[in-house]
Amino acid sequence: MFKNKPAHIEGGQVDTLIGAQVVFRGDLEFSGGLYIEGRVIGKIVAQEGQKATLTLAEGGVIEGEVHAPVVVINGALTGDVYAAERVELASKARVQGNVHYKVVEMCAGSTLTGRLIHADSLHAGSTLAEQVAAPARGEFVEAA
Repeated sequence: MFKNKPAHIEGGQVDTLIGAQVVFRGDLEFSGGLYIEGRVIGKIVAQEGQKATLTLAEGGVIEGEVHAPVVVINGALTGDVYAAERVELASKARVQGNVHYKVVEMCAGSTLTGRLIHADSLHAGSTLAEQVAAPARGEFVEAA
C-alpha cells in the first residue's frame, strides 16, 4: 500500500490515507499527516495552528490549491502550493502552478511549470492567509 511513498514523511505519521482507487471531489481540511495515492479535485487546506504534512504519492493527483505547513510532492499537482514551512519536490513530482515556500527541496527529475515564490522576511511572521493575499514576487522556474 505504501510502496511508492517518498523517502520520508514528517514525523512518520499518516492520519488520513486517500487510496489509489479514490476520487475525492470538493474541499478538504485536515491536520496531522495526509497521504494521497488517489485523486483529489478541490482545495486542500491544513487547519490553522495545527501541525500538518501533505504527502502526494507517485500515482496521486491533485487538481486545486494546497495550503499546508509541509508539502511533499511525488505525483501530479495542478494548482498553486502555499507551504508555510517546507516544500519537497521528489523525483516524480510534476507541478503546474506557483509554489510559495520558506524552504524548498527539489530532486533531480522533478518538474515545475510555474514560479517559485519565496516567503521572504516580510512574510515570515504572517499567517498563510496573509501570505496568499500579499502580492507575489518571483521568477519563472522550470526544473528537470
